[in-house]
Amino acid sequence: MVLGTTSGAGKSWLTTALCRYYSNLGLKVAPFKAQNMSNNARVVPGPAGVMGEIGSAQYFQALAARAEPEVRMNPLLLKPEADTHSQVVLMGQVSAELTAMPWRGRSEKVWPQIAAALDALRAENDVVVIEGAGSPAEINLHASDIVNMRVARHADARCLLVTDIDRGGAFAHLYGTWALLPEDERALIHGFVLNKFRGDASLLAPAPQMLQDLTGVPTAATIPMQWRHGLPEEDGVFDDRTLSAGAVHTTVAVVAYPRISNLDEFQPLKNVPGVRLLWARSPADLGGLKPTDWVVLPGSKATASDLAWLRAQGLDQAVAHHAEQGGTVLGVCGGLQMLGEALIDTAGIDGNAPGLGLLPLVTTFEVAKTVQRTQAHFGAVLGAWAALAGVSVTGYEIHHGQTAQHPAMAAKGDVAREVIPGIAWQNPAGNVLGVYLHGLLEDPAALQALFGRVGAAPVPTLDAMFEGLARMADASFVPGALRALIAPDPATA
Repeated sequence: MVLGTTSGAGKSWLTTALCRYYSNLGLKVAPFKAQNMSNNARVVPGPAGVMGEIGSAQYFQALAARAEPEVRMNPLLLKPEADTHSQVVLMGQVSAELTAMPWRGRSEKVWPQIAAALDALRAENDVVVIEGAGSPAEINLHASDIVNMRVARHADARCLLVTDIDRGGAFAHLYGTWALLPEDERALIHGFVLNKFRGDASLLAPAPQMLQDLTGVPTAATIPMQWRHGLPEEDGVFDDRTLSAGAVHTTVAVVAYPRISNLDEFQPLKNVPGVRLLWARSPADLGGLKPTDWVVLPGSKATASDLAWLRAQGLDQAVAHHAEQGGTVLGVCGGLQMLGEALIDTAGIDGNAPGLGLLPLVTTFEVAKTVQRTQAHFGAVLGAWAALAGVSVTGYEIHHGQTAQHPAMAAKGDVAREVIPGIAWQNPAGNVLGVYLHGLLEDPAALQALFGRVGAAPVPTLDAMFEGLARMADASFVPGALRALIAPDPATA
């Protein structure tokens, strides 16, 4: 199990790396995270083949493990809709009952299904690599814990405790976390990991030995800082320091509203040579863009609320100005809904709001949620998006809204071009495109069509990234440490 002293310490990264490392040993491997809080979700199979949602981190960890992603790998997913409210997804499906339940009352209700999912994965695999959440030393939450040490105790897991040394205070974080754990839980910590280290590792001495003298726990690895490991950031937005090397030919500005969702699907653009990816939070961030540069309205877990935020910042006018100047605009899922004329919510799902009016569409929110994997084929696409014409793509859909042509506008001759039935539309000028398909920019065929250039450096494959992570982990750990973590216990063998 991979635990962290804080959020962002590197748990997801290391879990992914270990999934590929152990898979490369010829073992059958699966990832697991009892509870994830994220609006980055993927569509995967659940019980009886019904499609459901899990956190994106576990989806990528499964791919790294060469396993089919499925809902047992992340049985509980919390999708924040406001600062004090989250939609609860249990075993892939939204639960209105759990969503309405107080946080502390929820844990005992869901623990049996979490434990059953973990037990099943353990029975079916040689190795299960478990990811914790936040810190295991959140003493205010310890009694209702279902994601850290309760999981570790249930599985008798051999735990690594990871800290971000780049933040400073790493040894205090490690010692303080260990010290706050009960004695039986301390015994499960088998190694400390210093992540994101920059500099001369010899300067760390004598701290690792001093820490081991205090705790009995060795420092198992010192992992160098990596700006370009290639994986999406689990807990936050991407970092401009990870921009693609070389001359920039296209800037992609992603509008970062408060309830942005599925931001990880833009990660592949960081790896495309010549593409600069940045977040836009004010009109100034969109200043200076060329018509060939993109403005992207991503998905949202609270579309009407994020649309109101966009207007409050003046970004609505900045996006409209870019479009009016012939600039390239893309809306994905919630972003597509924002591009239309109106959001209609009679079911109390998301909220009513006027749209940006860049596409003659109207969206109606429904109680039933569309959750599915999708294969689609672009028809005749014009203008800035013409390279997608005839391209077959795969992705996934997660949305309550249903979008269609605005009838009154159609009667006046203002008709959106439906380039994929029920999924994608563009304006007559061809520079504004809205799609329900998440993962479009992860699809190799779409990336090649949009960014393929003669003589350009190839875009790294996801599999190559996993191999790089596994090599980094292998090189960073004390020799033999990773194999020792999965060695049979002599007392029970």
